[in-house]
Amino acid sequence: MKKIEDIQELRQIQLGILDAVHQFCVSHGLRYFLSSGTLIGAVRHKGYIPWDDDIDIYMPRQDYEQFLQTYHDASGVYKAIDPQREPHYYYTYAKVVDLRTRMVEDEVKGYEINVYMDIFPVDYVSDNNKERVRAFKLKKLLYKIRRCKISDFNPLYSTLAYWCYKSLPFPVSFVNKMIRKLIVLETPTNTVCNMTEAGPKIKGCFPAEDIASDVDIEFEGKMYKTMVGYKDYLERTYGDYMTLPPVEQRVTHHFEAYWLD
Repeated sequence: MKKIEDIQELRQIQLGILDAVHQFCVSHGLRYFLSSGTLIGAVRHKGYIPWDDDIDIYMPRQDYEQFLQTYHDASGVYKAIDPQREPHYYYTYAKVVDLRTRMVEDEVKGYEINVYMDIFPVDYVSDNNKERVRAFKLKKLLYKIRRCKISDFNPLYSTLAYWCYKSLPFPVSFVNKMIRKLIVLETPTNTVCNMTEAGPKIKGCFPAEDIASDVDIEFEGKMYKTMVGYKDYLERTYGDYMTLPPVEQRVTHHFEAYWLD
């Protein structure tokens, strides 16, 4: 394997994934939105945040599930990973990966995956703030249980909690069903949120009208899609997103990436 040393080389791989997903979504009438730090980068820098090294997009739940059911890449280079179908998959949200590569991430203690782009579903949540708080607390607990049951290492700070959750007498599939029942609401509301484990805190919920349609936005010299209410989403989630954070907060992820032979 050849190690990928240059962040620009890594970014080109990620942009190749974004291009493939963009083209598929446009041709199949599926909605997606640049989100999180990727969207901040698009608005503030017209590309990556200078110290960033990944790409995140949101998809409304219906589009997300249709994408995972139908995505294919004729070249065989890219693959969509569905957390509900992939065995021993650590994450709780989808990724599209470049099968020509390999990545080892420090934050998950050596878990190996291909270089990827994250895809987070956006779900309806209660319009009542107290109900949202209860849902977020239960969500946090269920995801902790899932992480422990699927991991051979301790992803928690507490050894006792890890072994308690690990020893609970039901399989990961049952935990996944409980999570889905909690976060996938059948009746639309006026509020939406990324409800995955990596989702923002409760302040990251925002009006459903923000994702009622999409708009074009520039990122690394090309035009992609984001939500029509992207400014409102960014303000609610990040506050003053146009101001650069202190130097000590400008951190990158820790991983090693390789080209496969």
